[in-house]
Amino acid sequence: MEISVKTINFETVKSPCIVIGVLDKHKLTDSAKQIDQLSHGFITQILRRGDISGDIGDSLMLHDVPGLKSARVLLVGCGKSGELTHQKFSNIISNASTELSKAKIKNAIISLTDLDNKSLSHTMLARLATEAIHQNDYRFSELKKDSAPSLKKVTLHFAEKHETAMKKARLAVQIGQAIGKGRNTARDLGNLPGNICTPTYLAKQASSYEKNYSKLKTTILNQKEMEKLGMGSLLSVSKGSRTPPKFIVMQYSGGKKADRPYVLVGKGVTFDSGGISIKPGAQMDEMKFDMCGAASVMGTMVSVNELKLPINVVAIVPSVENMPDGAASKPGDIVTSMSGQTIEILNTDAEGRLILCDALTYSEKFKPKAVIDVATLTGACVIALGAHPAGLLSNQQKLADQILAAGADSGDRAWQLPLWDDYQEQLKSNFADMANIGGREAGTVTAACFLSRFTKKLNWAHLDIAGVAWLGGANKGATGRPVPLLTQYLMDRCGKQYAL
Repeated sequence: MEISVKTINFETVKSPCIVIGVLDKHKLTDSAKQIDQLSHGFITQILRRGDISGDIGDSLMLHDVPGLKSARVLLVGCGKSGELTHQKFSNIISNASTELSKAKIKNAIISLTDLDNKSLSHTMLARLATEAIHQNDYRFSELKKDSAPSLKKVTLHFAEKHETAMKKARLAVQIGQAIGKGRNTARDLGNLPGNICTPTYLAKQASSYEKNYSKLKTTILNQKEMEKLGMGSLLSVSKGSRTPPKFIVMQYSGGKKADRPYVLVGKGVTFDSGGISIKPGAQMDEMKFDMCGAASVMGTMVSVNELKLPINVVAIVPSVENMPDGAASKPGDIVTSMSGQTIEILNTDAEGRLILCDALTYSEKFKPKAVIDVATLTGACVIALGAHPAGLLSNQQKLADQILAAGADSGDRAWQLPLWDDYQEQLKSNFADMANIGGREAGTVTAACFLSRFTKKLNWAHLDIAGVAWLGGANKGATGRPVPLLTQYLMDRCGKQYAL
């Protein structure tokens, strides 16, 4: 998808279609007003007929509008003036993109960055439009015959002609392109089935990125190397699988050599049967999405490389299959983690924390400024927060605030939950340093409390993405979240140069 930003002269431009906005009560955006004047009130006449209300989701395709050289004008509903949010604007752009594709339009001008709002700048709207076009344009067609969307080229009309404003608008599109590419990379990985996207496949994909990005270096640790490091917790999860585990380390060097890196850790369980504590059969196919934490940090590394951020970033992906087998871990088994702490495995379906804890211990070697782990960790997070925000827990409030701000700025939100010592009591074991589950109550919190025992030397945060990483039902598929949040967080660490 080719996306650019320009100032358009609607009177002279020749385009297959121009997209403009209609607000509630038949109000027009500034661009729509210009076209209405050029057409001697043609748009106003259409609105008086009541063919479009202005509600978000509404649209109307017009042909041969007087006074224009462009073939069509697409009117899209934009809702109430001044009430724009990240999600509403993304829905507006997605609706426009869908209608353009339905009409088999390959090249279009979208003029919607002039919507009035209090919280989002016009340059931020350009970024969000770019992201939304990538998001809506996405098709997982690697394993099926599926017609590609018709839309190939989009020009975003940006009314401000001052070079400073245009420079920032071009940056906005660049950021949107990078996040869109990273997010769709994560979606591709998440949507692949478990018989293809194995730990070995993930490792090969991570290594392949080196061909495109000169500042990226990838190292893959095999089972013997993990055994030498004492990763007994991680390896206990892979015992029941015939597919060997992989430990993926991606190092991006965009900053100075002496700069301490930011570390992202992604849970990479490429299929989770639950092991001996086997899951119910219904919707077990969705457990191919249990590596969406891994997919999101790998996608974020794509975005970071595309933007050439002037910082150092490390992505760590512990990757395994969790399968039932004669060799699989059993409830009641006790394993020793890389940190030396022992863990009583009371439930083999609480496996994500068992691989993450060794990865978090391994991350200490990089002396990181901050560590963020990302995991589809608990069903309890879905019950608590639904499908809108990721769950956030952290041992440093400053880091939590930075992540919350990045979520608000990117529209990829998180919500903080408590990490109080009171909950640690639920992890007590009579036979080991800790149990891997804390009972039915506060499952998301006790999972994070477990991980916190391996992060005492770290500035650490945990994102539970079980509710946001994929959609079920008719729209089943990976979402690519939280690539926008993570990329925003890392851009924020670069100062104000990426502020929109």
